[in-house]
Amino acid sequence: MKQARNVAVYGAYGHTGRFVVAELRDRGYVPLLLGRDPEKLRALTGLHPGLESRQAPADDPAALVRALAGTDIVINCAGPFASTALPVAEAALRAGIPYVDVAAEIEANLDTFTHLAERARAADVLVVPAMAFFGGLGDLLVTTAMGDWTVADEAHVAYGLSSWHPTAGTLAAGTVSARRRGGRRVRFTGGRLAYHDDALPTLEWPFPAPLGPQRVIAEFTMADVVTIPSHLTIPEVRTYMTAQAAADLSAPNPAPPAAVDERGRSAQTFIIDVLVRAGGQERRVTAAGQDIYAITAPLAVEAADRILTGRTKATGVASAGAAFDAPDFLRALSGHLSLHTPATTRT
Repeated sequence: MKQARNVAVYGAYGHTGRFVVAELRDRGYVPLLLGRDPEKLRALTGLHPGLESRQAPADDPAALVRALAGTDIVINCAGPFASTALPVAEAALRAGIPYVDVAAEIEANLDTFTHLAERARAADVLVVPAMAFFGGLGDLLVTTAMGDWTVADEAHVAYGLSSWHPTAGTLAAGTVSARRRGGRRVRFTGGRLAYHDDALPTLEWPFPAPLGPQRVIAEFTMADVVTIPSHLTIPEVRTYMTAQAAADLSAPNPAPPAAVDERGRSAQTFIIDVLVRAGGQERRVTAAGQDIYAITAPLAVEAADRILTGRTKATGVASAGAAFDAPDFLRALSGHLSLHTPATTRT
């Protein structure tokens, strides 16, 4: 099969977008640099001689379609995704090309599933939201843990971040999400999303070495509560965040990520510990790596590569675990993630 090479990256000049552009180039693709800000696009093009850039506002449907002309797929890295996910995905559908985004915003991902599912299925085009550290990676891990199970009672996704220096995009997305929720919090329980004003409890989570047991904020709800239930029958999906990372995120004027290596990654490390329970059994899968923003690039680019080479299991709007062979996808990330999959145990 001929490899398609023209991958549009919307929001290419953002923190995560730059990682995605670099990953695409490393894998032999030719990124087309797209975004809303012409000055930032020109600056990025100066760092990548030979690459083309096109400016298109998210609120200009015709400009978005023109910007996608001649491309084979688009990866949307431009947040807040409440403003860009639907417009860019709709432009992709009009252009007849697949769409991938790295949205961590719960409501923005819900919008994609709710408003585009029927149209994407009718167009036989794959739309994959939340193909990122939050939402996509957790979904792949839970899907892998499920294995031959078709139903489970609970899924727990514990995020063990050594620290969290948020990007400006993360902070902006958090502000938009809080506004959309009216300041309330959200959980997935009883098979549905529920908004609430309850205080978030803390508990100790037994992360494996080298992190070890850590105090976590329970019900620190992330996009996994959208992606996982979109295709797996699990009525209780809960996510947790190390208390130190949560404190970093909420600190006044938090410092942005600082590069410590030649790839531009920060010193932040992470462990994601996934626990799935069904009846009297439980299964656990753990992944570890460096820099939650940097790891999003191989996740999104691997997804794009599999779509373009026909290695998918779904059409329409589908999360990572529904769209791809989850264990095989995770194995493909072995250069970026260390993975541990213990055997099933009884509780």
